[in-house]
Amino acid sequence: MPAIQILTIPAFDDNYFWLIHNSKNAIIVDPGLAAPVQECLKQYQLDLCGILLTHHHADHIGGVAGLLSQAASIPVYGPLTDQKSGRISAITHGCQQDESVFIPELNLYFDVIEVPGHTSSHIAFYCAKLASLFCGDTLFTGGCGRLFEGTPAQMVNSLHKLAALPGDTTIYCAHEYTLSNLRFALAVEPNNLALQVRYQQVSAAREKGLPTVPGQLDLELQTNPFLRCTSPEIIRTLQSQQKLFHAIDEVAVFAAARQWKNNF
Repeated sequence: MPAIQILTIPAFDDNYFWLIHNSKNAIIVDPGLAAPVQECLKQYQLDLCGILLTHHHADHIGGVAGLLSQAASIPVYGPLTDQKSGRISAITHGCQQDESVFIPELNLYFDVIEVPGHTSSHIAFYCAKLASLFCGDTLFTGGCGRLFEGTPAQMVNSLHKLAALPGDTTIYCAHEYTLSNLRFALAVEPNNLALQVRYQQVSAAREKGLPTVPGQLDLELQTNPFLRCTSPEIIRTLQSQQKLFHAIDEVAVFAAARQWKNNF
């Protein structure tokens, strides 16, 4: 079987859709628009054989109807809760924790990880064969998603699940937020040397118009403040900025950091 490749499809101002293919068949992750996906399929002469959805926001599912209009039989995998509620009516295969999605055309399995926080029913897809995580808006390069429907405790638990994956896991998140995320990270952990180096590298890349996604989990563990809520420096910074007052536990630190980032 031909080697698997993952193509980046940029869309909107800062979204990324991920097209996974073997030079013949392809699946798309979180297609917020149909047109750029259709153009990519045509350019590479690929047949779409599946759609993976992490959550219900329009910039992640807005292109599904257009893609299905050309091939209505394509399976759509997404959160089981959203299938049952009808929040994502296009889902044909509802997915939940500890299940796997098998794409026979690519001979790939994707483990389903429930990661509520950004939304109440958000899921991620991990492919061990590709050492790759498709995590929507839960874990970002240098940051994490806003809490629109979930609680800080839920998001901390979700991030723990993702942080437990192998360190060489490639992180395919859905937005180009890295530079702004790292500016905040430096504000909360300014003496982190790995973070300083990463900020310079990301700044140089963005000045050239280059993408900074995907990322690597081991680097996230070293530099992403939302995976580092036990860092003494982060705790001291939040206290000195009068963002953290009550009992210090990981959830409280995360909540204080996330609230600060919301208004940073």
